[in-house]
Amino acid sequence: MVLSTLDWLIIAGFFVVSLLIGVLASRGAGKGYSEYFLSGQSMPWWLLGISLVATTFSADTPNLVTDIVRNNGVSGNWAWWAFLLTGMLTVFVYAKLWRRSGVMTDLEFYELRYSGPAATFLRGFRAIYLGVFFNVMIMATVCLAAIKIGGVMLHVTPEQTLLVASVVTVIYTSIGGLKGVIWTDFFQFVLAMAGTIWAAVYIVDLPQVGGMDQLLQHPAVVNKLSILPDFSKPDVYIPLFLIPIAVQWWSVWYPGAEPGGGGYVVQRMLSAKDEKNALWATFIFNIMHYALRPWPWIFVALASLIVFPDLASLRAAFPHLDANVVRDDLAYPAMLTFLPSGLLGLLVAALISAFMSTISTHLNWGSSYIVNDFYKRFIKPEASETELVNIGRLSTVILMILAAILALKLQNALQAFNILLQVGAGTGLLFILRWFWWRINAWSEIVAMFGSFAVALYFQLFYDGPWVEWQKLLAGVTITTIAWVITVFVTAPTDKNVLVHFYNVTRPGGAGWASVRAMDGIESTEEKGSLAYGILAMFLGVCLVYAALFGTGFFLYGQMTYGLIATVITVITAWLIYKFVDRV
Repeated sequence: MVLSTLDWLIIAGFFVVSLLIGVLASRGAGKGYSEYFLSGQSMPWWLLGISLVATTFSADTPNLVTDIVRNNGVSGNWAWWAFLLTGMLTVFVYAKLWRRSGVMTDLEFYELRYSGPAATFLRGFRAIYLGVFFNVMIMATVCLAAIKIGGVMLHVTPEQTLLVASVVTVIYTSIGGLKGVIWTDFFQFVLAMAGTIWAAVYIVDLPQVGGMDQLLQHPAVVNKLSILPDFSKPDVYIPLFLIPIAVQWWSVWYPGAEPGGGGYVVQRMLSAKDEKNALWATFIFNIMHYALRPWPWIFVALASLIVFPDLASLRAAFPHLDANVVRDDLAYPAMLTFLPSGLLGLLVAALISAFMSTISTHLNWGSSYIVNDFYKRFIKPEASETELVNIGRLSTVILMILAAILALKLQNALQAFNILLQVGAGTGLLFILRWFWWRINAWSEIVAMFGSFAVALYFQLFYDGPWVEWQKLLAGVTITTIAWVITVFVTAPTDKNVLVHFYNVTRPGGAGWASVRAMDGIESTEEKGSLAYGILAMFLGVCLVYAALFGTGFFLYGQMTYGLIATVITVITAWLIYKFVDRV
């Protein structure tokens, strides 16, 4: 495969526009570190929502979905579809609370919600733990995808791929701040979606595939099409559906789908103009993330089962690649090599944009932790606004270098996905309840954090038994949850004055704060029934998005009756949410 002059012009134009947006945004980014990391809290919901979708439209996501589909079929995607429940809970319950909190980062929350040295330690430690180590792991998986795409489509070495893509990303991220990231995300998302859909249509019509009808009837594809797993086979439905939908969504901390919100999702909510913009931003993000994007990737993955039925066929097609990186996730960029001139350049630019939008967000988010929750909080509280912005820019460069180094050691996206799930197992319920149960304290979070990490470390390095991934995950959730719940009852509660201040600032309401209200003689400051309406809206939102997701699939499969039923459900739930949203 050789890129034409037209392809290279498209790619070059993409880089120029991305850098230009960063330069234009840089005019205001240097005014202060609040502007640099939160865009002056002036962003509209539609722009923030699209920015979040672009961030999670990572270069490794199509590869991950392809890996899942080739091994477990379409139903294997419940491993991440289940996180929709978490996302909708964040939309209708937590978005307004985060916006009210007034914090700069979600780590600053610790000293708003908790008290004493434990709260201070938690904020400082997690600034490095999440902002550096965890963040670098996530970025490394994205860099790994870029390496595979560069090797397959451009025939360049891993080092060359990372050098070019990383340098451009670091430049516009460091000079433009979050505003530059958000506006670049908008441009990159439009490009990425257009290219991805067009490519999927072209690939399905390839002579090797034979069009939609031939694809859906092919023996290698037929048993991969079901949206739900085979419920007669426990070894199939338990890990693919039951564990994600019954346990994983509320119990596991995972970047972009944190129970109760966290990370760059909170950063976008804090950047919103007001509470309503924060809510609608996360709502549009969840709709587009789950309902709009998956099917083009899924159909390319299904087509790859015909063209590259196994790993041997992939190795034969790309003998120049290191055998260690030839895994099922490589099938996605492999299928893109069949694209014609022009469309090929657009897809390469789209994949580069997916890489850059994700990396730029993680760089800005990670550096916000380093600056606000470590440097300013512990190293130099009196630092000037200019100094803080410069530290943020330096942190951006260092984080990128670390991620590139780690990427050279990884092999496939699913490997990293499972590691991240295990590390966060058992912490999710705590993140959900800490807003609504006064008794949760900093020590319980510390125990949950170290407990989940210790369990994950044991299973990754020392365990050699018969348990598979879902059993390890369930064990991690159980052990960690028991540990932090016990800690809640055997350690001292958060200082009363801190609890009262937190309650008055965020106004969470609910029965879990009754003791605090009684201690201080205050009445609930949250609208009556707001939490109940929020939970109802959450389930309506889940129904809406799943109906839209599966309805699209039914139409593509040619199952018109099921598609129409799903469409009706989508419309009804959308109307109900519209009626309930003011009460939320």
